[in-house]
Amino acid sequence: MSIFIAMFFFSLSMSISPGPVNLTILSTGVNYGFKRSFPLVSGATVGFTILLTAVGLGISNLMAQAPLFYEILRYVGTGYMCYMGYKIIISRPEIEFKEGQLPRYRHGFLMQWLNPKAWIACLSGVSAFSLNTSPYMLLSFVCIYFLICYLSLAAWALLGSKLQFLTKVKNGIKMFNIIMGGSLIIVAFYLLLSH
Repeated sequence: MSIFIAMFFFSLSMSISPGPVNLTILSTGVNYGFKRSFPLVSGATVGFTILLTAVGLGISNLMAQAPLFYEILRYVGTGYMCYMGYKIIISRPEIEFKEGQLPRYRHGFLMQWLNPKAWIACLSGVSAFSLNTSPYMLLSFVCIYFLICYLSLAAWALLGSKLQFLTKVKNGIKMFNIIMGGSLIIVAFYLLLSH
């Protein structure tokens, strides 16, 4: 039973801690509300879960034979996160629900596959719990992580929706978007330079 508790706390600490996806979901919650953030939350959760499963099944072993992959992932991931940060910064401070502007399911899904934090979480989780030796343990970890990830990302969206009072503060949303988008860009470069 203690291994499952350890898996729970590992999943929680990695899912709830600030990172590129969480910052994007928080910003989406502020700008569009909880309900309209849910496709992004769902895409990020499913994207991460599939990434975790792939790493657990050995995709990382195949990619280890091609170290260039990780190098390309670092730069493409940084570029994509900077793009998302830029989109947050330039988003209009007026709350308008134009479907084309909303971050969608595919954005959340893709962000996880290009997110170095997600790869680190997957690789360290699979290694820490020796999941590549037991399909049952891998399935258990994936199920635990799915639930914890979904709830954690939804909590970030809910927090964002609670910050919608910023719409009533002069330039509140504009400043929030600049801070969040800038933070996402800084996190992207930090992740790039720290490895």
